[in-house]
Amino acid sequence: MPTPRKYPDELRERAIREVRATGRPVAHVAKDLGIHKEALRQWVRQAGADHGERDDRLTTAERDERRQLRKENAELKRANEILKAASVFCAQEIDRPRTRPSR
Repeated sequence: MPTPRKYPDELRERAIREVRATGRPVAHVAKDLGIHKEALRQWVRQAGADHGERDDRLTTAERDERRQLRKENAELKRANEILKAASVFCAQEIDRPRTRPSR
């Protein structure tokens, strides 16, 4: 379960819009809205990446896809380990010499 966000999405959008529309410094807008300036700075950078204005960051969609692929990769690795262990077990069962009951 993801951690709850400290700031609502509406406040994030409003703050980003204000920085971009007015051209005011991030620190001033952050102070006016009661947001930490570094949080707002990161939001503005991410918004720039999402709109194709920056290529030094992944877009939100790319980050979500990467997170999903890493999760899927971890699940596949776990499944692979289980299958390896099962094949070793089956191979040991097959290779075990069978004894006939004595008469």
